[in-house]
Amino acid sequence: MSGLVNDGMDKGSMMESEDRIDKTVDIYITAEAVRDMKHKKDTEDFETQTAKTQTPQHTGSDSVRNRSSRAAAVCVVLLCVLLLTAVIVLCVTFTQERQQFISKNENLTNERDQLLFKTENLTNERDQLLFKTENLTNERDQLIFKTENLTNERDQLISKNENLTNERDQLKKYLQSYAEWICYQSRCYYISKENKSSTESKIDCRERGADLVIINNTEEQDFVKKMIGKAIVWIGLTDRDVEGTWKWVDNSTLTSGFSFWGSGEPNGDTTENCAVTVAVPTVPGWGNIVGWLDVKCSLHFQWICEKRISHLTLP
Repeated sequence: MSGLVNDGMDKGSMMESEDRIDKTVDIYITAEAVRDMKHKKDTEDFETQTAKTQTPQHTGSDSVRNRSSRAAAVCVVLLCVLLLTAVIVLCVTFTQERQQFISKNENLTNERDQLLFKTENLTNERDQLLFKTENLTNERDQLIFKTENLTNERDQLISKNENLTNERDQLKKYLQSYAEWICYQSRCYYISKENKSSTESKIDCRERGADLVIINNTEEQDFVKKMIGKAIVWIGLTDRDVEGTWKWVDNSTLTSGFSFWGSGEPNGDTTENCAVTVAVPTVPGWGNIVGWLDVKCSLHFQWICEKRISHLTLP
């Protein structure tokens, strides 16, 4: 657009310059005509005046002065014409240059306005970009913060998962350890699958955090009978310390009014100092005896361990 404006303005300036040149030529021609008329009039006036004043006594020197005066007048007139022409040319040149300067100034003003407009647009775009950049920076910081939180939560979940895995493994071991334990009322019981002596059976129960079973009432005796079936098992009853004085493994004395001895038991004297329990008569040579029997502590039978539920602990 600025190129079209400049072209239009240059064409207008050229037309104005041509008009000025034409006017200048007209003025110059007019000035020449005026000068010629003035010169002709001056010549006629001079000749007339000379004719009136001339006398027969005029000499050749007067004629020379008259010619010199006319030549000087002509020179002055020519000088004036030249000065006038120079002034006119200078005025025309100054006017043209002034118009060109005004045109250039207008073009520069338009370009300045366009640059200011572009600068304002660029400033607005810059501000918008800065605003967007600030928003993106805030979003980035928020995402970083959320990522850190999620990372922390992930680490916590991993830690919890590891803890739960450890607890699960411990529970598995615990369940495996107590899988064969049977709980009744406030106590849990374990019956072995192998046979050992009374002393070895007691050691095994101690390693399991328990002891050989102590039967405190009829309900517990009935529970043990159902538990052992046809097996013969050691119970925690012995008279090793004092013959005839039967004590439990917790060192409590068996009361005479509460016992489940079989018929004719105990009858082993000093040779049979440990007790077993039989639920059904299955041993040849023992007759039909059911209940507690005193036997040699070195014999090998199954055994029952007992512990309180409150004493159950992880292995």
